[in-house]
Formats: sequence, C-alpha cells, structure tokens
Amino acid sequence: MAKASVSLTTYKNFIAGEWVESKSARRVANVNPANTEEILGEIVLSTREETRAAVEAAEKALPAWSETPAPVRGKIITKAAQLMEARKEELSRALTLEEGKTLAESRGELARGINCVDFAASEGRRLKGETIPSELPSNFCYTLRQPIGVVACITPWNFPICIPAWKIAPALVCGNTVVFKPATLTPWTATLLTEIFVEAGVPAGVLNLVLGGGGEVGDELVTNEKIRAISFTGSNEIGTKLYQQGAQRGIKCQCEMGGKNPILVLADADLALAAESTVTGAFGSTGQRCTATSRAIVVESIADEFLNLLLERAKKIVVGNGLETGTVMGPAVDKNQYETVLKYIEIGRKEGAELKLGGHPVKGEKHSNGYFVEPTIFDQVRPTMRIAQEEIFGPVLSLIRVKDFEEGLAVANGVKFGLSSAIYTNDASKIFRFIDRIETGITHVNSGTPGGEAQLPFGGIKATGVGAREMGSSAIEFWSELKTVYIDFTGRRREGNLY
Repeated sequence: MAKASVSLTTYKNFIAGEWVESKSARRVANVNPANTEEILGEIVLSTREETRAAVEAAEKALPAWSETPAPVRGKIITKAAQLMEARKEELSRALTLEEGKTLAESRGELARGINCVDFAASEGRRLKGETIPSELPSNFCYTLRQPIGVVACITPWNFPICIPAWKIAPALVCGNTVVFKPATLTPWTATLLTEIFVEAGVPAGVLNLVLGGGGEVGDELVTNEKIRAISFTGSNEIGTKLYQQGAQRGIKCQCEMGGKNPILVLADADLALAAESTVTGAFGSTGQRCTATSRAIVVESIADEFLNLLLERAKKIVVGNGLETGTVMGPAVDKNQYETVLKYIEIGRKEGAELKLGGHPVKGEKHSNGYFVEPTIFDQVRPTMRIAQEEIFGPVLSLIRVKDFEEGLAVANGVKFGLSSAIYTNDASKIFRFIDRIETGITHVNSGTPGGEAQLPFGGIKATGVGAREMGSSAIEFWSELKTVYIDFTGRRREGNLY
C-alpha cells in the first residue's frame, strides 16, 4: 500500500486503502498562519463523487470489520496510540506549523489525543451489555452492543489531532467504518493521523479520508443514505443545520458547537490563582478553543485588585511563532479568524467597554507576515454587550462586575451557550449551589474552564451541543446500537397478555 508523504505538495484522499489525488480543479494553499509566506502544501477540494466513493468503500469494508471481535479491533487501536506516542514530535511540529499554536500546546494536544485513543482501545474488551431478570419463567434476557454501520466524522481546525482521534477511535472500536472529513485548514495533520491508523492495521476501506469543503463533501456526508451516524464539531450555524438534516433522515447525530465560558470569582477566592487560570484560559491556544475563558465575572469588592493581577500576568505573554522558544501565544489560524477577532474588538469599543490591554494587531518585523493579535482585556463589560454574548474565538477577555454570587450566577447563565464554567471560592455552600445551578455540561471548581480527561464525558448543553456526549464510555453509547434479546426456553407457546 502506498503511503502518503507530507513532503508532497498536494495532500491526497485515502479511499479503499489507497492514497489518491482528487481530480478536482479547485485548490487551496495550506498556509502557515505565523508566516503567510510559508506554503506548507496544497489541498484539493474533493468532489461529491469522490466523497461517494469513500462512502461506498466504507460500506464494502463494513461486514468484515464489524464481524472482527471487538478485542481484536481494540488491539489495532492500541497500536495507533503507540504510534502516536512514537511520532508525537513530528505530529506536534506539523500541528504548530499548520494551526499556529505553540509547540508546548501542540504537545499537550497530542498527549490528550493519545489518552483518548488509548482509552477507546481498552473499550474493545468492555463492549458489554447486561443480563436482566425476566418476569417470565424460563426466559433469558440480555442486551448487547452492535455497530451502527458507515459513519462520518466531521472535525474542526482548532484541535486537528485530538478531536478526530476521540471521534475515530471509539467509532472503529465499536465496529463501524468511517469517512473522515477534516477542516480544510488542517489537511497535513489529518493525513498524518490517517497514516497512523492505517499503519496500526486498520484494513482497507475501514477508515477513509476525504479532503474538501463543507458545501460539497460535508453535504454529501450528511445527505448520503448510506451514512448512519454523524459526529460534528464546529460552528452553531452549520451544526444546527446538520442536526436538522440528520433528524429528517432518522440517523444518529452529535454536534459540539460554540461556547462563551464564564469564570466566576468571589471575594474569598485565591485571587492570584484565579487570575493565573483566567489568563491561561483566555489566551492559551490564542483563545481558539471551545472551552476558552471568555468572561471573567467578578464581585465588585475585589474587581479592581483582580483586574490588576490579570493585567500584570497578561502583559508577560510573548506573542509569536509557536516554534520559537519563549513564545506563549501564537497567531489566529487564518485571515478570516484574524479579521473576526479585530472586528469584535472594535465592537467592544463602540459598545462602551473599557479597553485595558491590547486591542491591536501585533507590530514588529517578526510578526509582519502572521495573523497576530495582542492579548486583549475589556473591563466594565455589560452582560448584554455582544462581546459578552457572542463567541469570538480569539484572545479577548471580558471582565464583568457583579455585586454578589447570585448576580454572578445569573450573568454566567445569561448566554445561549453552555459548555464549560468555573468558580473560584472556598465557600462550600456556594460551590455546590454553583454546581447545581450553572447551565453548562462541564464545570470546574478552583481550576480554569479548559481541560478534560479521556475517561470522562465531554460536551455541553443549550446551544453548545445536541446529541450524546463525546469521550469516555459515553462515546461507546453513541457509536453503537443497543439490542435487547429474549430467549424463551420453555419449548411451548406463552399464554396471556404479551403486550
């Protein structure tokens, strides 16, 4: 089998066990966002017909893969985790060049991705149902898990290794065959990840990679009758439409979308710790993660002190190329995201928020060819302002002042999103009231809004997410069908109401 080489100018699709170049004439450069003069390669935007070929390859491979014992499938995925570990420096460097995050952040993403693949692999020995007592004599009842069929994984650019890994690995362990559509901004990392699963022993047709846009490749995956489940991470606009289309077809869908994550800081908190976590959460990965801290909700009595701690810490952030030693924050991923962030900063100014730090493109010779924005902090932000309500997906933090815990909780819940949240306090009563009443799928106590572990469910509520949770054992529930079995060993016809 031919192996893709990242040294090639053009990234290829992987269909039915072969690396094949798309015949499409539509091509897009893969650009290093820290240095737009550096072209990493070229992505060809595949056609609907090529996407159908990938679906057909997955359908053809389904019977043999689904009949492969789950522990055997798990061993193959374990090998993939081992290969990710062996190639983590190569993968981390590619991720930094392609997406822009710092090398330390890329290594962190790799570590989490490896954990997710490793955990999913172990589920191959735990694809269990349960035996349940029957109300009838001589009747044996149990449940079992079976594959769904051909499934699609549609993934974003901001975590282009970890998110595909935590979708693809459990889907394969459950016996499904996969068509993988990564973001067009990150074809290199998608190619490397696919290589790893193939090298681990995933058979031809079981995992297929199609590079291309959502309008054609994505639409084909959503509408193709052979696709029986879709896992999507991306924007609310696309995810909501996708979920509606999936519901009309009666297929399984999970969509992880936006976030506007709050950190609530009370008067008794360790302010230095809270400030450190807020800065890390707001500006880590350039704010380009769904769990980023975008709202600091602070009680008025300590707001000035907390703001000073934020400014002191944020001013130390070194912005630059993620491969350079000492860089703390990289660029926006592309021109569109760069312009979106600058647009929201201008919106904040016009709304009357007080700009306390940043708010401009980063100037200097080292930054002239990259999409760099200064870490930005607004104070005196009202909860109804757009910068406090809408996802910016960039290094912008809004500080909102409140009089007490109750107002802070109301402000925290006063957005359409509900992914992650955090509270800083030593008051046990307020901690548990916050846990009970905060409208997010994930919450942290005395730690920042980002973060998650492979063995725990990941996902949000409200406009953030629809469908089953990802990661942990919840992923197995999504990627498999539950079947209930009744075995009657009386040898005769049952009498009475069988409802």
